[in-house]
Amino acid sequence: MATTLFTQNTIALIWDFDKTLIPDYMQAPLFRRYGIDEATFWEETNKLAEHYRKRGYHLSPEIAYLNHLLTYVLAGPLHGLNNKVLFECGADITFYPGLPDFFDRAKGFAREKAEYVKHDISVEHYVVSTGIAPMVRGSAIAKHIDGVWACEFIENPLQPGFLKQNELSIDATSQIAQIGMVIDNTTKTRAIFEINKGTNKNAAIDVNSKMAAEDRRIPIQNMIYIADGPSDVPSFSVVKNGGGRAYAVYNPDKSAEFEQNDRLLQSSRIHGYGPADYQPGSSTAQWLRLHIHQICDRIVSDRESAVATKASRPPRHLNATPEEEAAKRASKAPKQSSFLE
Repeated sequence: MATTLFTQNTIALIWDFDKTLIPDYMQAPLFRRYGIDEATFWEETNKLAEHYRKRGYHLSPEIAYLNHLLTYVLAGPLHGLNNKVLFECGADITFYPGLPDFFDRAKGFAREKAEYVKHDISVEHYVVSTGIAPMVRGSAIAKHIDGVWACEFIENPLQPGFLKQNELSIDATSQIAQIGMVIDNTTKTRAIFEINKGTNKNAAIDVNSKMAAEDRRIPIQNMIYIADGPSDVPSFSVVKNGGGRAYAVYNPDKSAEFEQNDRLLQSSRIHGYGPADYQPGSSTAQWLRLHIHQICDRIVSDRESAVATKASRPPRHLNATPEEEAAKRASKAPKQSSFLE
């Protein structure tokens, strides 16, 4: 008998990382550890594409900083950098107020009403970032989130002929040498569809597989995408156009970020925006709670409507019971007059 793959009673909060969950870029603790001037690194990164263009090369801006990190490793300033060090640096990332506690509170929003519990509605958190995955996994939010899409590095690349080797040596003093995964502002949308289809929960499902809407694990209308600005417009658009919510945050100390978010709202890129403050009672926490509840209400309505539509009425007696006959006669009896009428 045919059945749907998933119950679709899960809500996904999908988070950008830099400038959304933290005030700065996540690489800051890494640069501090190695004594590298952060401003100089980013200035060099931003000018790489133009310098390479003059030399006849075409550099994708999205991988420029990853390549430049590898150059720093090879040239010496980041010598010895490996995934373990990146993970350790993640522990030094400082988050906006209210984090990481808000992640668990948000999951609790889907348990605040009896009907939400009845339908076993749950909230999951995903980070989709152009930053570095081991740093996210080493940070304070790691145990509160359900998945990470971010950039990855490979240590000790496999050498030519590795398929013919019975044993592969592992260098204990390894350092990152190749890019393993790139997440940029466009491929973030692929992550959204992987969450949508459930490829992160079932490896047998490919993100390019054709799937009916009712078979997808988390419908896009069950998603809220939270990010900080124009670079996330592709993801905002996918979620908003699919019936989900798009919300932008800004640093309360930076008026330019407030203006940037307001432009996104005026151009209908997002549903709302607020300060990157996730403490109880903040406008952002209240907005997210409200819209999680609205999604929960719609899930409850959809599921109960489906029961009413698909469950047939039980069989009834053809002949009325004595009690039903008495009630029927009483309803047809003439009404007695009263002086009180």
